[in-house]
Amino acid sequence: MMTLDEIQNLADIEQVELFQNMLISRATGGDINENEYKILRNILINNSLIKDLLPKWIHTHRDVNQFWQFIKNKFRTYAERRAYLWEEFSPLLSYLEKLRVNPSLTNISTSLKKIDNDYIHNIWEKSLKRANTDPEGAITSARTLIESICKYILDERKITYNSSSIELSELYKLTAIEINLAPEQHNEQVFKQILGGCSGIINGLGTLRNKLGDAHGVSGKPVRPSPRHAILAVNLAGSMSSFLLETYQAQAI
Repeated sequence: MMTLDEIQNLADIEQVELFQNMLISRATGGDINENEYKILRNILINNSLIKDLLPKWIHTHRDVNQFWQFIKNKFRTYAERRAYLWEEFSPLLSYLEKLRVNPSLTNISTSLKKIDNDYIHNIWEKSLKRANTDPEGAITSARTLIESICKYILDERKITYNSSSIELSELYKLTAIEINLAPEQHNEQVFKQILGGCSGIINGLGTLRNKLGDAHGVSGKPVRPSPRHAILAVNLAGSMSSFLLETYQAQAI
């Protein structure tokens, strides 16, 4: 049996694979450890990055016996049970494999998970999930992520702002000044240039959604964002959000 620390030190995809294999073992006549089942289940359903992609029935089957009664009554044969569990976990494992291929996304997810804010976690998840299937939605979520990170930092620092009408560019400027990331707060030209570029990225994200949705070509049809536009927006928003958050946290130490 693995200890709690050993399980927690596994990557997300390793935890999911371990849990899937555990369920398959029990569904096909094997024995599994009750405590290990509960530890893994609790970790997975509380992981904001993946909990919505878990099979729904995991949330209601709190111990091994409940799972056994569920799978035993659902399918008669081992082969049917095995195939069902593979299919149920396939979307989640595919998603985690995509993150593994792009380690920068995993690093961003890890950074955002350092704060206890389900809304921010959910916005990041939506950005990732929508990038290929709903580019407009992904771009909107990417912009919302930046807004939420800026507001989180300002709220933590007790900085007042007009939360209902402030533009993203102004929100970012307030945040950058507060955590010493405004170009004018530095003398070195290279830092001023990099931080000015960061400001430009935020301004671009603030207008990308409307520009793509409202632009018209010669045919009069609106130009819609493609997955590549969404992936760019999501990666930029994630990187900037992680940078802002890591900077804020470093100053708090």
